[in-house]
Amino acid sequence: MKAIKRTIAGLAVAMALGAGAAQAQISDGVIKIGVLSDMSSLYTDLAGAGSVLAARMAVEDFGAAKKGMKVEFLSADHQNKPDVGSSVARQWYDVDKVDVIVDVPNSGVALAVNQITRDKGKAFLVSGAASSDLTGKACSPNTIHWTYDTWMLANGTGSAIVKTGGDSWFFLTSDYAFGHALERDTEAVVLKDGGKVLGKVRHPLNTQDFSSFLLQAQASKAKIIGLANAGGDTTNAIKQAAEFGIVKGGQSLAGLLVFVTDVHALGLPTAQGLIFTETFYWDRTDESRAFAKRFSAANKGIHPTMVHAG
Repeated sequence: MKAIKRTIAGLAVAMALGAGAAQAQISDGVIKIGVLSDMSSLYTDLAGAGSVLAARMAVEDFGAAKKGMKVEFLSADHQNKPDVGSSVARQWYDVDKVDVIVDVPNSGVALAVNQITRDKGKAFLVSGAASSDLTGKACSPNTIHWTYDTWMLANGTGSAIVKTGGDSWFFLTSDYAFGHALERDTEAVVLKDGGKVLGKVRHPLNTQDFSSFLLQAQASKAKIIGLANAGGDTTNAIKQAAEFGIVKGGQSLAGLLVFVTDVHALGLPTAQGLIFTETFYWDRTDESRAFAKRFSAANKGIHPTMVHAG
């Protein structure tokens, strides 16, 4: 795990250096990394302050100081609003001389920052956002999309479920760039593997009451209710689905993007039977457990998600 973190830190530093003509032009000799995240809403546990901590740990493990590099961090809350994230990115690049922006767990914000980064000739390392458009129609030479994306999730979870008999789907989708991409990519996999989509409904970001959406999913009689959402939206939907007895009634939930923090929030009885795809799990190896122990000790006992590890 430490080797991976050193590689990631080195990648961020290399991107910062590579964005300009020479190291001397990088923030007046200081490499500045901006961690742009959700610090206060539905994605804060899976990213948030933990992403700032993880970035600092990565730079420490990389040994930047011993290599004669001075690295500084800035952090901000994008509030899950592309206009707020864009404003922060411009401020960081133009005024604060930030060299590379990292994290950004919201695809709408990430797509906006992706374009600004390209226009400014800076660097963007995406660990938090999921939309495969970042390496598709919005692909940029200034951006590296790291950790996971919606194509991966669709071809991992979606394909596995269809091939084991879950061949009729109803999508419950977060109504913004991430949800649209995850629904699109998963639907393509379902249809390719011989399944069918019986319906779909879209909900606002950070929804508290899923009852009307879940009733539509239940009425569809689809074998699989695909949750094309994340964070607090996923946990709220799963908890309320349990209250409606949807799983007991014979339908299954597919958490198309689920994090370890979601499982902890749900509790094992509610999370039992969920199928999902991860790129990192803290309890997999001795090295990952050592990293998780260091991380959680400094993060209120919260274990690292794949966003933090990325």
